[in-house]
Amino acid sequence: MTLRLTNTAKTYPDGTRALMPTELTVDTGEVVSLLGPSGCGKTTLLRIIAGLETPDPGGEIWFDDDNVTAQPVERRNVGMVFQSYALFPNMSVRANIGYGLKMQKLPKPEIEARVTEVLEMCQLEKFSHRSIAALSGGQRQRVALARAIAPRPRLLLLDEPLSALDAALREALRDELAILLHKFQITAIFVTHDQDEAMAIADRVAVMSDGSVVQSGTPEELYRNPTSAFVAGFVGNAMHLKGTSDGKSLTLTGGVLPLDRDGAGQDIFVRAEDVQIDPSGPLQGQVETVTFLGTHYRVGIKGIMPDIVTSIFPGQNAPRTGEVVKVSIKPETLMLLPKSGVGK
Repeated sequence: MTLRLTNTAKTYPDGTRALMPTELTVDTGEVVSLLGPSGCGKTTLLRIIAGLETPDPGGEIWFDDDNVTAQPVERRNVGMVFQSYALFPNMSVRANIGYGLKMQKLPKPEIEARVTEVLEMCQLEKFSHRSIAALSGGQRQRVALARAIAPRPRLLLLDEPLSALDAALREALRDELAILLHKFQITAIFVTHDQDEAMAIADRVAVMSDGSVVQSGTPEELYRNPTSAFVAGFVGNAMHLKGTSDGKSLTLTGGVLPLDRDGAGQDIFVRAEDVQIDPSGPLQGQVETVTFLGTHYRVGIKGIMPDIVTSIFPGQNAPRTGEVVKVSIKPETLMLLPKSGVGK
């Protein structure tokens, strides 16, 4: 189904504005991530969609042509997966997956058939009679997903389901979750504060700050074409080049960088992979740190501007700490953004 929010806001009785008026559409079968720092409003928005919170007067939530704004959570037919997974430890995998169907009082043969189908979809057949305590973190995640989709929900909501896992397991399960969500072809909303998760899992990412969606687009669109300083820094950790611009060039402590667009009155950002250590470069600094990351080195350079400038060095002979290096940055890789605006 298609989800549509119009003028959806949330103000609590004490006057706290958790969510500014928001417009959002999620197409049928699309996976959209709500991405932002803690307190930005993403979980509030998810709870409003689920029916766990009531929006301010004037806000509306539509599931296709059905206005569900006044419907309680139990009537919305929404599947939910939480951080803790909220599985029943005293039940087997099969019983956990069938729980929602049992609550719907469906015939037992129908429940058994649907549970078997979902077990196969999530590759859990051989674990069907195990207890939850006997499962790994990845297996529990699949059980939580299976239980959420078993009742054939109109919409699947996931609230940071990977955040409780250690880093190595989280990265492995991130890709598995992306595969499963697209396999199910269910309209889904995924809440996270981790940009890597959002970009790996979602078809489209809605970046939130201070209760508002500040930019929405595909992961590549957000990375390549941020519209604010906040999005540039939050998605991909772009660096703000702090200097002075006459519109044609940017003067930094370590040299002058030519511009191919008018940079007057703009904040200028660059990503580490676009900072090249180049003997003929117009900028000069001194290597402060060198970190080996397997496929590349991350080199921190001081003296180009007040903050450290990071460069991704792909070769095997990275410069050494203390070495003076020249740096070039192609003008077309620079991001020129407004100095002020929502989400900065």
